[in-house]
Amino acid sequence: MVSVQPKSYIQNTKEMLLKASREDYAVPAFNIHNLETIQTVVEACVEMRSPVILAATPGTMKYAGRAYIQAIVEVAAKENDIPIALHLDHHETYESIVESLELGTKSVMIDGSHLSFEENIALAKKVADKAHEYGATVEAELGKLVGQEDDLIVEAKDAAYTDPDTVEEFVARTGIDSLAVAIGTGHGLYETKPNLDFARLAKIKSLVDVPIVLHGASGISKEDVQKCISLGCAKVNISTELKIPFSEGLRGHLIENPQETDPRKYFGLAKAKMKEAVIEKILICMSNGKA
Repeated sequence: MVSVQPKSYIQNTKEMLLKASREDYAVPAFNIHNLETIQTVVEACVEMRSPVILAATPGTMKYAGRAYIQAIVEVAAKENDIPIALHLDHHETYESIVESLELGTKSVMIDGSHLSFEENIALAKKVADKAHEYGATVEAELGKLVGQEDDLIVEAKDAAYTDPDTVEEFVARTGIDSLAVAIGTGHGLYETKPNLDFARLAKIKSLVDVPIVLHGASGISKEDVQKCISLGCAKVNISTELKIPFSEGLRGHLIENPQETDPRKYFGLAKAKMKEAVIEKILICMSNGKA
């Protein structure tokens, strides 16, 4: 008897990002961690009619479980009529990506930015070859962003901007579908105003046809994010600026209601505060009405 795989409603990011590139907006990629954060992001995106990428780091998968995250996003995609992708964010090993591909994930990022150029190419190509067998799209990174993402910490002295002279070769040899670049952004919040290298971004975009990804967008001004979009960034990653309002809402409710024990109640304000931030970022990405 031949087993039949159930229909999946989760999308890969190929057409989402190509459409964004053509129409001069970016698809927001929001980092999620559990049921509540997925519900909040999706609810805001449905209201704003925005496509969305739900990004899960290795730490999120370890915390919540790959199968749980996969199942929750699958339900969200099935029950809502907007494009929804589940995306592996900053995964560093081939094995961890294959685990999710086998579960039905259709969009992955392999982060080999800590490796040498040749090692990065070899790992990205290996992942791309396997992911494409599953109908999944692959993002890889050239350059190193300063800051912390999960347990991956890059000190300022070790940060490196993407070298435009390497991007054509990297994309051609790996077969990736989108490219994350380092142009002066970083993970986490900024202690001083970041100085983004727009000329570098423009040159990179002129050399490759794949969509460009902007990491570290939390704390970047609306004007700078939209300039990056105008120069070719079709995916914008947001994490820290969602965590802060969620935690502030939760903390505020529990301080004001110290006897509260029902998570169905104490998560309410946290989700409401986070939803406001999601809507703000959708408007900055100009993805509202694009679903």
